[in-house]
Amino acid sequence: MLFANCWQKQACSSVDQPATIFSSHHCIFAPFIITIVTLRTGMANIIDIKIPKAIATALRIPQNDPRRQQIRVLKKLLRKARFTEFGQQYRFDDILLSKHPGESFQELVPVHDYNKIYSEWWKKTLEGVPDVAWPGKIKYYALSSGTSEAASKYIPITKEMLRSNTINYVKQLITLFSYEHLPYNAMTKGFLMIGGATDLQKGKAGWYAGDLSGILAKKRPFWFQTFYKPGGRIAAMKDWKEKLNEIVEHAREWDIGYIVGVPAWCQMCMEMVIEHYKVKNIHEIWPNLGFFVHGGVAFEPYKKGFEKLLGKPIVYIENYLSSEGFIGYKTREHAKGMKLVLDNNIFFEFVPFDDKNFDHDGNIIPDAETKMIHEVEEGKEYALLMSTNAGAWRYLIGDTLKFVDVEHSEVVITGRTKHFLSLTGEHLSVENMNKAIELVSEELNISIPEYTVVGFPHQNFFAHKWYIASNDICNTEMLKNKIDQHLRKLNDDYATERDSALKDVFLEKLPEEKFMKFMELKGKLGSQHKFPRVMKGKMLTDWNRFLETGKIV
Repeated sequence: MLFANCWQKQACSSVDQPATIFSSHHCIFAPFIITIVTLRTGMANIIDIKIPKAIATALRIPQNDPRRQQIRVLKKLLRKARFTEFGQQYRFDDILLSKHPGESFQELVPVHDYNKIYSEWWKKTLEGVPDVAWPGKIKYYALSSGTSEAASKYIPITKEMLRSNTINYVKQLITLFSYEHLPYNAMTKGFLMIGGATDLQKGKAGWYAGDLSGILAKKRPFWFQTFYKPGGRIAAMKDWKEKLNEIVEHAREWDIGYIVGVPAWCQMCMEMVIEHYKVKNIHEIWPNLGFFVHGGVAFEPYKKGFEKLLGKPIVYIENYLSSEGFIGYKTREHAKGMKLVLDNNIFFEFVPFDDKNFDHDGNIIPDAETKMIHEVEEGKEYALLMSTNAGAWRYLIGDTLKFVDVEHSEVVITGRTKHFLSLTGEHLSVENMNKAIELVSEELNISIPEYTVVGFPHQNFFAHKWYIASNDICNTEMLKNKIDQHLRKLNDDYATERDSALKDVFLEKLPEEKFMKFMELKGKLGSQHKFPRVMKGKMLTDWNRFLETGKIV
């Protein structure tokens, strides 16, 4: 048991507040969590014990297969929310009494995107109305903008969801002990969490809103500061540049064992530290840095840039987190993807991401086909629906994913429902783009931390234009051709259309600072904001204006 003596006294803290031991929804490795959650919830809730099928049959124990796990989760959610306004309107009691609750749930409850569920349900909770989509009042909201053009979204956060996240954090921590190359001594050091500002805004109805890291830090224990860097004062800073500068100034004082955050901002921070102290790599400042915990975006485009900053190899650990919940994580060191959390208060559905279910703008059509976990197919792309213990019901979070191992319920994130290019039927996904960038980065030995792609009419046909962020010297014509060649190999539809209606590909290389400046002007500078991989609509208009004038208005 790690650090059991240090934190045993904290085991007496309230069971209703287990999630307050974290500074961020990405912070999964604070060493004390095993002691607390083991004592408070029992290891039975944390470790999945798998009984051989023959023994289970002999003992007449039902198989704990994915379908059974998910139906159990759905029933639990429905029972808890049956007396809410939402539960009454959509007849949760009838669903619970039905022979096939999964199918009944799909028949009676409509699919919601953010605009629909906010205008019809969540907006009421901001006015202090209780028992709307989940029992009780909502005290906290995570402000999330993702990669959308809209203003911040108010995502409800409940104590039940935070408790579920806590269990998942510990489950992932336990899986790390099976990692062959993980430097366990790094887990005994401090960790650097590069997250959003921890200050929260207070609403008239008494709720608090802000970055999820701020919500979790509000009741942070006093001893938490020993491990957590950059500490409460710096973490509370809203000015992103000021925060990074403060981290750089104090970097040499800290013994960092692992870093947690979104790849782009962590890479920027490490570059600033290396430049400030005039060292060759980050390990000259943090010699015990052993692993990097990341999520939110695909890591492939950043990996080459990361490796250039290191003095020795580190382990990369991926998890799948969103403001709406803890969706999945890698349970095996060499797994192809992340295992969905099927048994902890999230009911998943999957919408085949194709022309039958989504229009050209990436909007889901009415009566779209939806599948449950036992109906998915390996290699196919799906948009994700979630029903959670925070009052999200059949909620389209905007991510697309692909099952790479159905038996283990393991997925990779392939992009966003509104971030893809298919002007002529090329069906170019963010997954394709990320892979092409990863391959060309390795081939040319250059770092490409950011990019975006635009599709447009060109000479009676169509074309793509790539904007690449790189401070390395390279031949842009060669870079363009190699990206195009890789995409032809990765995507048959793209290869076909490149020889017909998709007549040309253009590429412009820009300094990395250009991308960051645009995000700053858009008010999206910081750890919770990701640069859109495909530019469309107002975002594209602002981008073009920015490239011409340096301004967005």
